[in-house]
Amino acid sequence: MKQYFHDLAAHVDTLAAPGETIVSWFSSEESDFIRFNKSAVRQAMAIRQANWTLTLIHANRRLDATVTLTGNLAPDRETLTALVKELRSGLADVPEDPFLLLETNVSTQSHEARGSLPDPSQVIDSVIAAGKGVDLVGLYAGGPIYKGFANTLGSRHWHAVENFNFGWCLYHDKDKAVKSNYAGSSWDARVFDGKMGFAREQLVRLAEPPRTLTPGAYRAFIAPAAMNEILGMLSWAGFGLKSRNTKQSALIRMSDGDARFHPMVSIKENTADGVACAFQREGFVRPDAVSLVEKGALASPLVSPRSAREYGVATNGANSQESPESMDLAGGALANAEALKALGTGIYLGNLWYLNFSDRSTCRLTGMTRFASFWVEDGQIKAPLNVMRFDDSAYHVLGDNLEALTRESELIVDDNSYGERSTSSTRTPGALLKSFALTL
Repeated sequence: MKQYFHDLAAHVDTLAAPGETIVSWFSSEESDFIRFNKSAVRQAMAIRQANWTLTLIHANRRLDATVTLTGNLAPDRETLTALVKELRSGLADVPEDPFLLLETNVSTQSHEARGSLPDPSQVIDSVIAAGKGVDLVGLYAGGPIYKGFANTLGSRHWHAVENFNFGWCLYHDKDKAVKSNYAGSSWDARVFDGKMGFAREQLVRLAEPPRTLTPGAYRAFIAPAAMNEILGMLSWAGFGLKSRNTKQSALIRMSDGDARFHPMVSIKENTADGVACAFQREGFVRPDAVSLVEKGALASPLVSPRSAREYGVATNGANSQESPESMDLAGGALANAEALKALGTGIYLGNLWYLNFSDRSTCRLTGMTRFASFWVEDGQIKAPLNVMRFDDSAYHVLGDNLEALTRESELIVDDNSYGERSTSSTRTPGALLKSFALTL
């Protein structure tokens, strides 16, 4: 695939007219998808796709388009040749782009993270065996993902990663289920069996009579999967330079110096240890890490090329949304095995659902508890919880109500596969809170 990309990039180099620059973005995958329901295979398929986005730039004007490739050089060369001609015919009708920033530094890089992926038949056998006697619903997606950047100035960047993501639920009844996930680059039967065993234990507890809590504030332990939902809300225009400067950031109070998180909270865009590639669609290279929050204080913003041009600063390779793709919340000192004991009496939240802002200016979040949330007394799970709505500020969750973060962190790979499999991920510990507000 790498040679195929370089061959097409070399062909595109021959298509540029004097004064033109052509930027290419290549995105491809070879994926196996397996859907399970009632612990049986309901759908299995293999997908191979490759897309090429061409951006034609001339006289500060730009026009781009994306085509699907066949994987065969001869017809794909013809397709790209025709596409360049089509873009050229329309470029004169496009206004100049005042925030266009072209990467003119010629550079080359290549990163290949090979994994040890399971054969689809192995996945099927393992999941069916693990789901015996329970109602398992899930989706497995795995295989290599390829990204490439090239421009007619001579830059070439290549990224190849092999990974898998299996998300599943063990369903009990009505709104009661246990949600789990296993992702990585090498399938380890012991790890999968351990996660399935933990899910089965929680499923047994879900069969017990549920408890309905009255609205109020409760001590809480938020598991990594639930923390991922909270961090995802902060990613929503929380860390970008554009949102800061236009006062639309959910973290505007931090930006203005009126609020901060707990000193134990440090968040970074950790490209070096993530799944996403170390370059973005315009060819700007990303640093290994960008500190977003340092010991509770807002640090560097994510800066896209367009924001860099608009505000006269350097870009750090952020995407156009200026959102993290490899977010990493640093762990703390609490051992996972001691989490329930440290909680004492309160609520264990395995997942949170349907999150949104109830007050964006104060970073106040609302959503629902769901999937294996329990009432805990004296460090022991006593009953599953009926669904409750929460409404609390991130300045409390990650600020004055934060008591501890777990020492162990979990890598959660984005399971989005609309159009193509995502390479975004979050690494997060669990969090112990002194208080968490349930509203109804």
